[in-house]
Amino acid sequence: MGQPITVIEKPTSTPGVVRFELNRSLTGMDHERYSSLADAQGVRPPDKLALLLFERGGVDHVHIYSNEVTVHLADGGSSAGMTELIESLFIHYREGVLPSL
Repeated sequence: MGQPITVIEKPTSTPGVVRFELNRSLTGMDHERYSSLADAQGVRPPDKLALLLFERGGVDHVHIYSNEVTVHLADGGSSAGMTELIESLFIHYREGVLPSL
């Protein structure tokens, strides 16, 4: 259940910064900035995405504006697996997970 998000990872000219373009807007016209796990405690989709990225590790800062997600990686951090994490943001029932009754 839920609809996957199409994500394209784009390199930037700044080392340690990666940008993702999504096929849907997460914030409308608002900028959302997250500098720590504590900043990502809301219930909206951008909050949930920032939380997932910080919990994954290797992330110093997340900026989300409309359909663009910019991630500042921690020293030695990698963007490996982030595309898949974003793509599954709205997938509610994953293989092996039983829906609650």
